[in-house]
Amino acid sequence: MTDPILSIRDLSVAFHQGGNTSIAVDSISFDIKRGETVALVGESGSGKSVSANSILKLLPYPSASHPGGEIRFNGKDLLKANDAELRQVRGNDITMIFQEPMTSLNPLHPIERQIGEILELHQGLEGAAARTRILELLNQVGIREPEKRLGAYPHELSGGQRQRVMIAMALANRPELLIADEPTTALDVTVQAQILELLKKLKDEHGMSMLFITHDLGIVRKIADRVCVMTKGKIVETGPTAEIFANPQHAYTRHLLASEPRGNPPPSDASKPIVMEADDVKVWFPIKAGFLRKVVDHVKAVDGIDLKLRAGQTLGVVGESGSGKTTLGLALTRLISSKGRIAFVGKDINAYSFREMRPLRNRMQVVFQDPYGSLSPRMSVADIIAEGLKIHERTLSDDERDARVAAALEEVGLDAATRWRYPHEFSGGQRQRVAIARAMVLKPKFVMLDEPTSALDMSVQAQVVDLLRDLQHKHDLAYLFISHDLKVVRALANEMIVMRMGKVVEQGPAERIFNAPQEDYTKALMAAAFNLEAVNLTAIRQ
Repeated sequence: MTDPILSIRDLSVAFHQGGNTSIAVDSISFDIKRGETVALVGESGSGKSVSANSILKLLPYPSASHPGGEIRFNGKDLLKANDAELRQVRGNDITMIFQEPMTSLNPLHPIERQIGEILELHQGLEGAAARTRILELLNQVGIREPEKRLGAYPHELSGGQRQRVMIAMALANRPELLIADEPTTALDVTVQAQILELLKKLKDEHGMSMLFITHDLGIVRKIADRVCVMTKGKIVETGPTAEIFANPQHAYTRHLLASEPRGNPPPSDASKPIVMEADDVKVWFPIKAGFLRKVVDHVKAVDGIDLKLRAGQTLGVVGESGSGKTTLGLALTRLISSKGRIAFVGKDINAYSFREMRPLRNRMQVVFQDPYGSLSPRMSVADIIAEGLKIHERTLSDDERDARVAAALEEVGLDAATRWRYPHEFSGGQRQRVAIARAMVLKPKFVMLDEPTSALDMSVQAQVVDLLRDLQHKHDLAYLFISHDLKVVRALANEMIVMRMGKVVEQGPAERIFNAPQEDYTKALMAAAFNLEAVNLTAIRQ
């Protein structure tokens, strides 16, 4: 029992492309004991996910290789295991939660079938027994009314709900080792707390070990027994969590601990022109039943919301997953139909057709939550960013267009020389910066930012917040900032809406809501986000 369940020794990972070889992981070593949680921490591109994927040999072989090292699970070197042996380990003894659930879930199958497939394959559960276990798992990970969600497809769930389904799938077989690659990235703060408590409980009950990969040091402090700090493919510091936080030895560790979004949002200015205005906006999705598929009820995703957003201002929209935040943003940008009045730069657009909206699209941009799902894998980054310019600024020459693309990449902290690469060649955080560059290259007046920092590590979050603030000041941009990360919202938003189940719980100046929230739901969100002691999670579920 004293032997580690997982022992990695001198592991290196190389990638080969076009005759060139790059080292992504450089001779790292660490152990995970039985029942222990080890956090692998570092910025995007540091090699965390590559290291984790190596454990189950999930890298794109043969373009990826292991020049050296070994990965021993229960004494057996997995790097030397054949496909049959790996199939016995994957999904049963070792399971994995991936960072981007939309690309990990099958879009053609409902979630009951996807979870049930795992239970049937590894435990032989079918029919009523499988359904009972599926409902139990969905309840554990915080899916409301799971009976109604069994037939739902991934695209019918919010980003946080999709991630919770992934967690349910990973925990279905009670694995010995769980590899969690940014498992709370898409979750709001209250559900983050619940998931962390759930993982701790399962670890204690079943003696499960965990490799927890994250850029969120607040989560590391809550869940990890030991920490390995990684940068540029190397582990630069390792030790007990409390010791690392209290007395970091390496300069990079100190840099991570000091990184946090800072600065103040723009001051409110009632003299600025109104860019976006909404009155009594509603988005109701019909629920159909029976042989004739008659409408028997509605899901009131957005239910009577009013707002005004002025130039140079940021409206933060916060709330739990499924509260209607993203649906509100999609309605305002006319990407889904809605009822009520929506006005953009003084024009009523709620009745505009797709063709009528097209001339406005260059002034109305969106940065989506999942960069891997929103970037075409068949296009280079240069083509992705230039696509909008080709449609809306056709008079630009090829050289002018390329210069705009290069400048946009430099603005978001990426090397312009990387514009000929494809999305899969970037880390999750780098892909999100590409998505931001694609939106900003057209110099819009209004930008809907849907969780734009959720995939970014802490130091890059701070850089993106500064970037967004600078761009806003320079171009007088209006932002609708949708996020579950209240620390980022506090640094950017001067007005704020708190949503729950499609309705506004609280609305007003962000400073007032952060400092003196009036509603119990808002108080619970603030307590969970800022690690306050009095977290009233019962208010969330009532």
